[in-house]
Amino acid sequence: MIDTHCHLLHKGLLEKHEQVIQEARKSMTAIINCGYPGDAKEAIELTKKHKGFIFLTLGLHPIDIVKMTDDQIDEYISFVKNHKNNILAIGEIGLDYHWYPEPEKQPRLEKIFQKMLDLAEELNLPVILHTRKAEQRCFDIVAERGLKNVVFHCYAGNLTLAQKIIDQGYFISVGTNLLRGKNTKKIAKNYPLEQLLTETDAPFLSPYPGKQNVPQNVAFVLEEMSKLRGVTVSEIDMVIEGNCKKLFKI
Repeated sequence: MIDTHCHLLHKGLLEKHEQVIQEARKSMTAIINCGYPGDAKEAIELTKKHKGFIFLTLGLHPIDIVKMTDDQIDEYISFVKNHKNNILAIGEIGLDYHWYPEPEKQPRLEKIFQKMLDLAEELNLPVILHTRKAEQRCFDIVAERGLKNVVFHCYAGNLTLAQKIIDQGYFISVGTNLLRGKNTKKIAKNYPLEQLLTETDAPFLSPYPGKQNVPQNVAFVLEEMSKLRGVTVSEIDMVIEGNCKKLFKI
């Protein structure tokens, strides 16, 4: 099993991440940790410490963008460039019209999003998209740029756009919130398995009320997909792992 998207150094996992990693080793092939400006240095060290099991992406969440100056963002971009050999992808990056619905805030979010896409192209790395309430706009931007290796992280948009994402050759990542969304369930059941990934977004989106989400809960996603598709968990897992290895070159 591979969790393609979690936050090991975010509050909730940070305090016990080594314990979580050791538990995950018992059943998982790899964990892809998503880092941000606030924990990027520590995330790189964690990846080195657990080489071959913990992998890393570095991104700039819309929430980070709002808190940072342009100079700080440029410094972070330089940091990512200097550590390109330690990362698999640029992400999560994107737009968020849920937390930032105000039209006056969106141009800067989009400007920085475009800069991060420039970075991904320069480094020849896949991108992992955060698209909350902005799925169509994010799709339009990456499609217009002709990007190839794109992941729609925890996709929650409509099925019409989901089909366009698949037709474009992009990936949709199915999270541990699988049972909460009808569209997510339909995607997990009907869309080409070769273009799906699995994730937890831990410590967020726990499938168990009142409990912290952890990377090994990706088993929950695989089990639900197995039930929906009528094939074994091992068959699902084999294809998903193949997708991860091909996309992220691990």
